[in-house]
Amino acid sequence: MQTISKACCSRSPVTLAGGYNYNPKGTYTEYNGLNTYETGSPTAKRGIFLCYDIFGLYIQTIRGADILASGYLPIPDNSGDFKVFMPVFFGNSPADAANYPPKTPAQTKEISDFMTGPANPNKTVPLILPLLEAMKKKNPQIESWAILGFCWGGKIAALLSQAGTPFKASAQCHPSLLEQRDASNVIIPHVVLPSMEEVPEVMDLWIEALKVASPKSYSETFTDQVHGWMTSRADFNNMHAFEEYLRGYRIIRAFFTQFL
Repeated sequence: MQTISKACCSRSPVTLAGGYNYNPKGTYTEYNGLNTYETGSPTAKRGIFLCYDIFGLYIQTIRGADILASGYLPIPDNSGDFKVFMPVFFGNSPADAANYPPKTPAQTKEISDFMTGPANPNKTVPLILPLLEAMKKKNPQIESWAILGFCWGGKIAALLSQAGTPFKASAQCHPSLLEQRDASNVIIPHVVLPSMEEVPEVMDLWIEALKVASPKSYSETFTDQVHGWMTSRADFNNMHAFEEYLRGYRIIRAFFTQFL
């Protein structure tokens, strides 16, 4: 049985105060008819396939993709460059932030319809490998690939970490839709970064199964961060939250560097 984190529905995304100003570093390229945010050095030999959360292209998520590609300049690291690809799976119709948290039966139904419709992993997973092949064809310099997912996207990353995967490493942050069998089937090194709001009884068993299936995997709970702190619920106006946002991306970059 898969478990949706209660925190997924408990709050809306963060609209950054003061007219947050950030200039994305990437561009948009079409792969298999799907618009994709692409960022990073054209000579990077390592690629990251990124699955965002259900709220889509929030500026916090776009900035995260840019950080994954080349690091956060005031805090340099030795991870080198990656090229990051973030398909716009939901187009102009991601989950409606106005429904979060739901206050009426109609809003609850809209959330359910979205999760069983556009966000149904059974509809997304078959798209991934053809997309990856198209990306490889256009970016032949990339020698190895990882996959990263946030919340809903974490489920996609877990399912693409099993037998036959073309990815060498994978990761998920503030996960949802957790099923223990997914963890038991992971065959590549996998990072899990839960927030303080994941259900411990579910998350702990998932991580335990993961460590048995893939001993090189790593997990760390961000015990004072909310579900979504690395994407649409990242609050850059809170300095500690911003520091933890950056730390999460540094962990992922370092992990992918180790295995790619």
